[in-house]
Amino acid sequence: MILKFLLIAAVIAIVYFVFFKAKPSLNSANKKNDKKPEVNDMVECEVCGVYTEIHEAILSNGKYYCSSECLKKGK
Repeated sequence: MILKFLLIAAVIAIVYFVFFKAKPSLNSANKKNDKKPEVNDMVECEVCGVYTEIHEAILSNGKYYCSSECLKKGK
């Protein structure tokens, strides 16, 4: 009787670990490292320090600027 119970419990445990246990995928680990900027991410202007949304900022030589005036001052 106990042997049957242990056998059934072992089969259930094997099925659980094989089919239902979440396995970490390699793609999800790479996605965390390759995070692209979101639309609402804020960046700081290199000249005046004002924070601007990334889609409104001007990117020049790897630096973000809030306006064309700050871009001219930064060069």
